[in-house]
Amino acid sequence: MLVIGSYNELVVEREVEFGFYLNPKEHEVLLPSKYALDNLQPGDLITVFVYTDSEDRPVATTLTPTIVVGDFAFLQVKDVREFGAFLEWGLEKDLFLPNSEMRGRVNKGDKIVVKACLDEKSNRVYATAKITSNCEKDITGLEPGEKVDLLISGVSNLGFTAVIDKRFCGMLYRNETYGELAVGDKIEGFISRIREDGKIDLILKQPGYGSVADSSVRIVELLEKSHGFIACNDKSSPEKISELFSMSKKEFKRTIGGLYKKRVIEINDKGIRLLKSLKDVEPACSESDESPWAFLYESPYKRL
Repeated sequence: MLVIGSYNELVVEREVEFGFYLNPKEHEVLLPSKYALDNLQPGDLITVFVYTDSEDRPVATTLTPTIVVGDFAFLQVKDVREFGAFLEWGLEKDLFLPNSEMRGRVNKGDKIVVKACLDEKSNRVYATAKITSNCEKDITGLEPGEKVDLLISGVSNLGFTAVIDKRFCGMLYRNETYGELAVGDKIEGFISRIREDGKIDLILKQPGYGSVADSSVRIVELLEKSHGFIACNDKSSPEKISELFSMSKKEFKRTIGGLYKKRVIEINDKGIRLLKSLKDVEPACSESDESPWAFLYESPYKRL
């Protein structure tokens, strides 16, 4: 049976003047000659993408679309008509985005995040820009601290909405971000919290001690490159901290607080100054430690 809007592994049944028919006759689909591989013969097994042509007939192609049914992608608007828009997805027939599936007006040349869906009645593949309502609601198995792949799908005053592992939706709050983020960006993140209502909060740094150690190493390395002093402290703006250290102000304050307690740095009203280099603290660690910064995991730093 053909799976419309996805890849199918099919057998070449027969060759005709204009291409090859794949699958037994009752479930056959045409692979036009222009998409046929060289030396393709009846009996060969071939992987093709199957969708419908302008007359809603199944057709196969060896072209690779940007998106398949069930997936999310950042696509460009190729054309806009009164009944919807057409998106570029790597195939000759553009992907249709109906007006009813838009979240707002789109213009030719815009790029938007959409999900590819299948109309079960017509077998047409179409796009929806209503991301949140088309994400999976059953989040069974997800755990705080889990590493996930994110696709930034929207921007609000609170922060950034993101598609998680091509399945779920979550929120990445502005005060937990650093650097520049934009719709369409693909990044790695972590699940921070799963709320009682099933909503998912995200962060870019790994929760717990792993994040602390990574941030500590980053700060010390930058201090060493800056001759032991950087004019930035816990009173500095989030923008300055992000520019210098590529971390949120919350992460920065937590990290320099731990380094200060361990006498690795000193903090004053002008900035932070390095007191110990990485090599100075290495002897304090056992041979079994994976990092010379394992001492940061020990009490009282754990409580930060």
